[in-house]
Amino acid sequence: MPDLRRILCPTDFSEFSDIAFRYALSIAQHYGGKLFVEHVVELWQHPEAAFVPAHHYVEFRSHLLHKGEEELQRFVKHHANNGIRPEPVVEQGIAADAILALAEAQEVDLIVMGTHGRRGFDRLMVGSVTERVLRKASCPVLAVHKPSHDFLSLREQDPIRLNRILFCTDFSENSRQALSYALSLTADLLHVLKDIPGASIIDEAIAVEQLDNLIPPEKPKAGRIRSMVRKGNAYEQIIQFSLETQPDIVIMAVRGHGSLNLAVFGSTTYRVIQLGPCPVLAVHF
Repeated sequence: MPDLRRILCPTDFSEFSDIAFRYALSIAQHYGGKLFVEHVVELWQHPEAAFVPAHHYVEFRSHLLHKGEEELQRFVKHHANNGIRPEPVVEQGIAADAILALAEAQEVDLIVMGTHGRRGFDRLMVGSVTERVLRKASCPVLAVHKPSHDFLSLREQDPIRLNRILFCTDFSENSRQALSYALSLTADLLHVLKDIPGASIIDEAIAVEQLDNLIPPEKPKAGRIRSMVRKGNAYEQIIQFSLETQPDIVIMAVRGHGSLNLAVFGSTTYRVIQLGPCPVLAVHF
């Protein structure tokens, strides 16, 4: 089973970063982990920097970092509770690069990111920061946008309960490795059969049996983990099933660190992250 003991949550102080931080807190609490919360000061967002005299540049940069540190301290103080004491980190640089560098330096097990921040997801394409982190991170990334269903507590200080987990598999070796993350949270299992001529009830029964065989003997099958099969286009069925069952997160595998990018817009994981109703944990292999 994975041991998510070191978790990184970047924030730009947007509403969607707030939601991602609540997920990060809950996961840190579930695993008893350490949580880093990072804010990156990007000078390109401050056009006035171009007009600062050279001899005042260092002072100007220090001023921006100090403001970032103050804001991050307020953010942590306002949002953190449930026994987890996040470690705030402020960096100056390019956001995606700084996030990836900190994740590597701190040997992070999971990155949790909001996907509708200042440069986050929209409904047409993945934003540059989250998209780059998703492609380049050597650890799993939980991409969080505002859920379409209202299961979040109205009180910000309440942790998010990850009670409903959906794991999607195509029975590949990548999916099998990602399964350990799902089982550590107790997830329902879903496989989508291609809706092609000749697909039969027998094919569905075989797929259900394959799903059942993924569950270790020590895991309870009755009432806790369900195996389900749908027919049709994979990403469409996963999204539809998510709308019907309203899981708290969906867990999916991504093949390789470079496979989730704009050149493969049709990839199942990409589409579910982009269009699905709930956060997606993308596990790289």
